[in-house]
Amino acid sequence: MRVKCMLCEQIDTIDDESPLAKRLRNRPIHTYMCRQCHDRIAEKTKQRLATGKFRFYRGVRADDDW
Repeated sequence: MRVKCMLCEQIDTIDDESPLAKRLRNRPIHTYMCRQCHDRIAEKTKQRLATGKFRFYRGVRADDDW
């Protein structure tokens, strides 16, 4: 399956039977991001977290007593 990165518009080929290909095929709202863009965003996010001025809002976890 040919896919295009939504940020840099690089065209990649992924296996048709991979879970990512099935997700992209069945749910059109999901978008593909190449490994370089994904790694770049992850690195920049880690740098912003290290400054202490960036708030990373994560989902609220409910502690279960079970």
